[in-house]
Amino acid sequence: TLIETLNKLAGEYGIGRIDHIENRLVGIKSREVYEAPGAVVLHTAHRALESLTLGRDQVRFKEVVAAEYARLIYNGQWYSALHQDLAAYVHSTQRFVSGVVRVKLSPGNCAVVGRKSEHSLYSHSLATYDSADQFDHNAALGFIKLWGLPLTTQAQAQLLPSIGIEGNLLQQEDVKWLSN
Repeated sequence: TLIETLNKLAGEYGIGRIDHIENRLVGIKSREVYEAPGAVVLHTAHRALESLTLGRDQVRFKEVVAAEYARLIYNGQWYSALHQDLAAYVHSTQRFVSGVVRVKLSPGNCAVVGRKSEHSLYSHSLATYDSADQFDHNAALGFIKLWGLPLTTQAQAQLLPSIGIEGNLLQQEDVKWLSN
């Protein structure tokens, strides 16, 4: 099977050896050592596809869901309603996650060296920042001003005090510059 093959190949490189301290359900800490070379390779490749095919907010929130999902399973709550709800969210995020990922195995490391998907959200012509790209650089100035407007407003109204430093983080001349 795929996992058996990956376990053998990646295991020879020492990939997937996990040694950490866990917080058990009852509150005590325990040292746990796992070997999951195939799972680490699959997880690395899958996350590479997700980074290519999911939007920024989906990736961010999926990390939150993954932590809660793992906590539920670790605590034996597989059949809980919350687990079912989280599983439905994860399932929904995966509808466009498909493609090909190339990985390079080396001692203790699994590195993604290539990825492609017909559902990729990456556009080289938008991300290159050169004269031939499709990105309208003039649009950035307006976006930056709009995006920063709440912060500028707060800075003007409150001259946000710094933490652990005498005075204000921003001086009046800085606030004037932000408004331009």
